Amino acid sequence: MEFRHLKYFVTVAEERHFTRAAERLGMAQPPISQQVQKLEHEVGTPLFRRLTRGVELTDAGRVLYEDARKILDLVEQARCRVKSAARGLTGSIRVGLASSVTFHPVIPEVVRAYRESHPQVTISPSESNISALVDDLIQERIDVAIIRQTSPVSERVKIAPLLDERMLLVLPPTHRLADSARIGLADVAQERLILFPRSIAPVLYDDVISACQCAGFSPQLGQESTQVASAVSMVAAGFGVTVVPHSIQQLHHSGVTYHEIEGTQPTAQIVVAYRSGESSKVVRDFVHTAQLEARRYKAGEVSNRAAGSNATDVRVRAIASSSTGSLHLQ
Repeated sequence: MEFRHLKYFVTVAEERHFTRAAERLGMAQPPISQQVQKLEHEVGTPLFRRLTRGVELTDAGRVLYEDARKILDLVEQARCRVKSAARGLTGSIRVGLASSVTFHPVIPEVVRAYRESHPQVTISPSESNISALVDDLIQERIDVAIIRQTSPVSERVKIAPLLDERMLLVLPPTHRLADSARIGLADVAQERLILFPRSIAPVLYDDVISACQCAGFSPQLGQESTQVASAVSMVAAGFGVTVVPHSIQQLHHSGVTYHEIEGTQPTAQIVVAYRSGESSKVVRDFVHTAQLEARRYKAGEVSNRAAGSNATDVRVRAIASSSTGSLHLQ
């Protein structure tokens, strides 16, 4: 039973006339009559009763019409879904987010803008550290990741820059410099510096160390922290001082103060990572949206909607409400 036979049969059934069916299909009438006769021969029973001024379905014809109509509808739906998928309008995308980038106001805007332009694409965000996200990307557990800049780890991963974010110095409120708006790194040369393990983000780690060396000292490295929020808490607990991306000051903590860095400043670049040779239109559109929103942010078109609110609540609420999928925070 061929698809075209079903199409001809359904058209004749709906028009109740071979000539009108031929006109609707834009073809001659004899071939339609021949194909319907072949279909009747194949199913072993007449499907139409021939009348003086047209045709009507037999009981067997009515049964076949119901099923044939469903088949044609399903084929049309499949055709539309395929076209939508090819245009990147349907499907799903798994987005990995480095823990520290979720504090930046541009990230919810990226997710929101993508969802608005791709309402039928399900977005499933998840949060982890940079090295874990790069591995997840290579192993195809996620489709794209927004992370801090990292050194090339595989030719299978491509990096597209989004933003350069300046760093802030974090001190306990009892520190002798806690009332200073701007502080040089050399002023805290004797303090223990809380950093993340270099394996997590080697480019950012080296940038911080290099900034200290440019200020004339090699830092005394203290306890390590794998999460930015934890590093801030460690400062409050008296373990030392730390430097964090500027957007982390949204994390209001009564036990710390945030300060601009005077002189050579380390920067924390935000990038979007995706697999080399990525063919998915869904993924390529997400990367394009991220770059577009980053340009808008740099041009001052994206406001900081999270300002003045609890940062953890804001980042979870903003990203979760911007996606059609679930948010998995680790």
